[in-house]
Amino acid sequence: MTTAPVLCLKDVSKSFGPVKVLHSVNLALHAGSVHALIGENGAGKSTTMKILAGYQPPTSGSIELDGQSAQFSNLQDGEAAGIVMIHQEFNLAEELTVEQNVFLGRELKRGVFLDKPAMRRLTKEYLSRVACDVSPDALVSRLSNSEKQMVEIAKALSRDARVLIMDEPTAVLTSRETEVLFEQVAALRNTGTSILFTSHKLDEVAAISDQVTVMRDGNVVQSSATAQLTEDAMATAMVGRDVSELYPEKPGVPHDAPVVLDVKNLTVPGFAQDVSFDLRKGEILGIGGLIGSGRTEAMEGLTALRTATVDNVTLFDNAVTFKRPGDAQQAGLCYLTEDRKLRGLLMERGMRENLTLANLHKLGGFVINRKSEETALTRAITEFDIRSGTRDVKVGNMSGGNQQKLLLAKVMLSEPRVLIIDEPTRGIDIGTKQQIYAFLRKLADEGHAVIVITSEMPELIGLADRVIVMREGQVGGTLGPAEITEDAIVRLSMGLSTEQTPKVA
Repeated sequence: MTTAPVLCLKDVSKSFGPVKVLHSVNLALHAGSVHALIGENGAGKSTTMKILAGYQPPTSGSIELDGQSAQFSNLQDGEAAGIVMIHQEFNLAEELTVEQNVFLGRELKRGVFLDKPAMRRLTKEYLSRVACDVSPDALVSRLSNSEKQMVEIAKALSRDARVLIMDEPTAVLTSRETEVLFEQVAALRNTGTSILFTSHKLDEVAAISDQVTVMRDGNVVQSSATAQLTEDAMATAMVGRDVSELYPEKPGVPHDAPVVLDVKNLTVPGFAQDVSFDLRKGEILGIGGLIGSGRTEAMEGLTALRTATVDNVTLFDNAVTFKRPGDAQQAGLCYLTEDRKLRGLLMERGMRENLTLANLHKLGGFVINRKSEETALTRAITEFDIRSGTRDVKVGNMSGGNQQKLLLAKVMLSEPRVLIIDEPTRGIDIGTKQQIYAFLRKLADEGHAVIVITSEMPELIGLADRVIVMREGQVGGTLGPAEITEDAIVRLSMGLSTEQTPKVA
């Protein structure tokens, strides 16, 4: 590409105290181009994007805008220069309306009064461009995660950005919403906007980007035209090892393996009706279905996180009743939430407190045994390969992959015999995915039983021994080992017969 870059970093390094997280990073963004920035969690992608957008200053090195040295003291400086960032974590005021969020701090006026008709009309236009069917008057707190993401994108469109930076924009979107987003990205590229985005979904990177920069351990290790890289090559550059064998081998569950969990007619009012299934020792049971099919709500009802009724639950040959989430955990059944940031971890506390809070009774009784806590943390860091730079880091400052590993370690400290894990790899890089898949298979091989709820089709096919497909709050069908195909899962999700679906050899 011969044109001068719109925005670039030159030899940029960044340190937080004694910890250096970026090392002489060079990155150039061009007008009318989509540039993907990829790497494992903790590789330095988010820090790089924040420096570009003005959220953080570099420790050394320089930023250039249109070939001239630039300094951004804050995000307002970045936006004034035409640089807009859409965050992985929503940057919306929950108790304001969609319209108020879109124009927050940039309200349109007619004389001394707010021009509400103009803001409403423009909000509708921006929402329409991303096919988001929500009212401008809707409170953001009432929206789903995918709707909030589309509002974030509409808000960015309203700023007429020259450079649009998107941090994991598709992590909570459905496949159709992702298609709409990519249509908008292509339209922006055609008008000359420069776009930088991160995604752990390498098929998305291949489909939408013109250029790919790969980061590892705070360094740029490769920058190439997308057409020159296969997805396997991208993955290998990210993690520094071969990840072609992403999923561990399935040894198969013996036909006579004992049933460890049997659920009869579980109902969660408004979400799931008469859900029945069983789970065997050593099995990974996948639960698939479209968003809104009741997958998560059913499992939350089972573990008393939601109000539910059930005819019968048998756990390890004992009839059980769970009135509180702690009852399920005490019985050996643990649920790991899909929302690690709001419901799984305390973002403002350290790793030690997060790891041990639910299990203090095992680590000293009436008086907290700090030495036992530190020993447990050391073991978790080693066993789950948690990389944080320092033991005292706030969990909110850790990468998503390391947060997920910590959440797994926290749950496993309860020594569950049955583990339910919801969206285990959402927003996580391919290297960490491989580690989590291997851990779940190891659990099953050791005689535990695992339920995996996931929106990721490859995850269902590659990981599960058997798959239940939910549809409109009910079990649409169950697929055995030789029946698990993308076509079969999609057909059951849509309420269609799988009779003509080819079997897996």
